[in-house]
Amino acid sequence: MYNSSTITLGDAVKESRPAAFSTIVKPAGSACNLDCAYCYYLDKAILYGGREAVMSEELLEKYVRQYITGNSADPVTFCWHGGEPTLPGLDFYRKAVGFQNKYSSGKRIVNSIQTNATLIDEEWCKFFRDNNFLVGVSLDGPQDIHDAFRRDKRGRPTWERVMASVAMLKRHGVEFNTLSVVNSRCEGRGKEIYSFLKSVGSHFMQFLPAVEHVVDRPDFPRPVIVSPETEGARLAHWSVSAKGYGEFLCDIFDNWVVSDIGEYFVQMFDATLAQYCDVQPGVCSMCETCGDCLVVEHNGDVYNCDHFVYPEYLLGNIRERSLLEIYNDPKRFRFGVAKRSTLPPECLRCHFYFACRGECPKHRFERSASGEAKNSLCLGLKAYFRHTRPYFEKMRDSLILGKAPAKVMPWAREKMMRDGQ
Repeated sequence: MYNSSTITLGDAVKESRPAAFSTIVKPAGSACNLDCAYCYYLDKAILYGGREAVMSEELLEKYVRQYITGNSADPVTFCWHGGEPTLPGLDFYRKAVGFQNKYSSGKRIVNSIQTNATLIDEEWCKFFRDNNFLVGVSLDGPQDIHDAFRRDKRGRPTWERVMASVAMLKRHGVEFNTLSVVNSRCEGRGKEIYSFLKSVGSHFMQFLPAVEHVVDRPDFPRPVIVSPETEGARLAHWSVSAKGYGEFLCDIFDNWVVSDIGEYFVQMFDATLAQYCDVQPGVCSMCETCGDCLVVEHNGDVYNCDHFVYPEYLLGNIRERSLLEIYNDPKRFRFGVAKRSTLPPECLRCHFYFACRGECPKHRFERSASGEAKNSLCLGLKAYFRHTRPYFEKMRDSLILGKAPAKVMPWAREKMMRDGQ
């Protein structure tokens, strides 16, 4: 059994290697032209006095240099995020690419940007194409689902603007994927959302569950997302239920496994298969420990994680210490190991721990029988892992024999017919 001071051999080996880490950079902080109801980042403006400036050119160069030179990874992947990362404008990114070329030292540079896509125009598309940017488009699904919570500052719907931008990206041959927030409106509509995303040309999909608590503050225009222990905190009405989330994943999986393996990629399914094959899952929530993806704010502040941008998790600022020094800080390491060491015994004994790894610590809202915090989505995650186990075992066995996972699709169709699904 693990405790807060337990360090495994794997931890020790990992920490003894040259530093290889990733970053999410917020060049405009939490600033955004939209006012999505479930956005956990809009509230971060409170940390900076309610007003945020765009990252300066001087700080941008410092970040790019420190990230490339302090990192043993190759390629080095830049993930531009927000808020809305297009707010700094095209010239900002032209300068960023210039700095990347200046400091690359032969390393391959990869850029991705996660955007609400409402500000994209032809010039942006040409830039993305010419500089090989992967564009992540925030798109929750059909119009009624997307517009329920993704509205602009004036309360206007955004789906039509996003769809116009998707069409523009496709015309220019820009590679894009989709990120969809799974909220209360999505329950019972997994197959419909999956089919819709396929129809718009998304071959790589991320589905992120929204489960948060909020309080009302007189000095803030919207309910503020807080820790569930906060006095007066209530579960946000847009939160997905554990049961609903599990059913959502199963509905999509049942459609994917019989016809779409190898053509359409769902991050959760890729990560699950990786767990069955005992390789890195590629998504931090399903790793045994976390803390390898630092968040760099618009002013140079660095945090452990995108979901833990709170004063107590501040690691430093790149004006005062390099990214490599910050990454090597024991505080960062302790945060990462805590993902495993603070799990309740029932999680560590669970048959699906090898796949789930406790999921993301930000979802530990419930209490176990022994009183420790446990994942509030546990019921749904177990249902998903239980339902998909025979299929992933078959895919794993196929890979062991040197065959592609897609080869299991005829078997999956026959199994579902036999099971009456």
